[in-house]
Parts: sequence; C-alpha cells; structure tokens
Amino acid sequence: MTPTYVVHWSINPIFLQVGPLAVRWYGLFFAAAFMVGYGFMQWVYKREDADPVSLDRLLFYMPLGAVLGARIGHVLFYDPHYYLAHPLAILRIWEGGLASHGGAAGILIALYLLTRRAGSPSYLWLLDRVAIPTALGGAFIRLGNFFNSEIVGIPTSGSWGVVFDRLDRVPRHPVQLYEAAAYAMVFLILLWVYRRRAARRRPGRLVGLFLLLVFSARFVLEFVKMPQAEYEAGFALTVGQLLSIPCILAGIGLIIHTRRSRTP
Repeated sequence: MTPTYVVHWSINPIFLQVGPLAVRWYGLFFAAAFMVGYGFMQWVYKREDADPVSLDRLLFYMPLGAVLGARIGHVLFYDPHYYLAHPLAILRIWEGGLASHGGAAGILIALYLLTRRAGSPSYLWLLDRVAIPTALGGAFIRLGNFFNSEIVGIPTSGSWGVVFDRLDRVPRHPVQLYEAAAYAMVFLILLWVYRRRAARRRPGRLVGLFLLLVFSARFVLEFVKMPQAEYEAGFALTVGQLLSIPCILAGIGLIIHTRRSRTP
C-alpha cells in the first residue's frame, strides 16, 4: 500500500561549492550546534556568576571530544571490518560516519579532562549545564542527517512518508526528523528543570535526565530506523539500542543518586 501523502526529498547535500571547496549542509548544522551551545553556556556562566576561565577552553575541548569520540565509536561499533581493512579511511571524516554514542563518551572524557585544570568548575556542575545545549545539538545533527539523506527510516505503508530520491523510490519514515523533534523536546524539558533552583542544588540531576530521555528516545526510534551495522542482522536489538541501554541505566542511577544528595 502506497502512503497517501508522500514528500520527495532530493536536496543536494552540498550547500555551497567554490572550486574544490565544498560547504555541506551537515557541516553547517554541526557547526551551528556548537555555536548555539557555546552561546547558551555564556548565558549560564553569566547567570550563575561562574568563573569564565574555563569557558573558552570549553569551545576547544567539547568539539574535539565529540568529533573524536563519534568517529572512534562509528569505527568500533558500526563498521569495524571495513576500517580494519582500510585503516587510512578512519581519517576521512568528511565522508561521514559519526556515532552519537561515541560522541557522548568523547564529551564525557573531554569535560573530565577540562575540569582537571585549575580554575575549572566541578565535573557534575559542568555536565549538568552542558547536557542542556547538547540535547539541542543532537536535534541539529539529525537535521544534518536529513539533508544528507542518511540514517533513513524503514519503508512505510502508513498515511504518509518521505521518499529520499537520492537513495531510492521507497516511501520511508523520516526518522531523522522524529529524532530531531524528540531531542528538541528534551532540550525544553532540561531547560525547564534547570530554571528550578532545587534542581541546580542536586549535581547530576540534569545529566541523568539527559541520558535517560535522549537514549530512551533513541531506543524507541531505532524500531523504525534502517540497520546501521551490517553484522547486526539477526540481532533481537539493533546496535544503537544495545549501546543505549547502559546510557539509560546510567541516567537512572544518577537520578536516584541525586535524590540522596543535595548541595547547598
């Protein structure tokens, strides 16, 4: 059965090209995610009268940790056989291949290293506040995936669907847009919780909510997403779902922990 309402999507993933230099939509969304996040953190530091010494460092540590972690995560979790056979391809990030679970791990490590430096805030304080724009950044990244016609959904016979003309002629779930909407909603929830003074007095509450909500949404939406790893055929759960489970459990653990602790 063909969906009643079908949107054909065939936009060129390259936004602007001048000679050999190409600016891609994905790159624009990726850069926007970090710039909006940095602007949000400037607002947080000013609002809480925090020491700005570490703020500029954050603009270096966080993108570096996110990109390296996301790339390593993709290599290890989604296509290890290819990269073992073609190790130099690991460096070709512009060809795509970034895993959000690896990106999350990379950010956690990068921010831990940042908080080891003099003048930096505590680890949980920083994680709680960075979690808020990170959720919005995830929405930006999924919009970039949509413009790239990648990480597509499974075919649909429902009332509507999107045909990614650059791939095939099959109506599919626009799962990238589903995820973008879910992460934007998580951002609004975290922002609302952050503005409540009681939540700021429980270090770990916001990052716990982030892990629980973001990766629960990811777990559910994997059911309408095409497999991302070749070797997951026959698995009861996708690789994305298996990687989301420990993140969800960590989020629950942090929330329980914050119910027992309170900072003046």
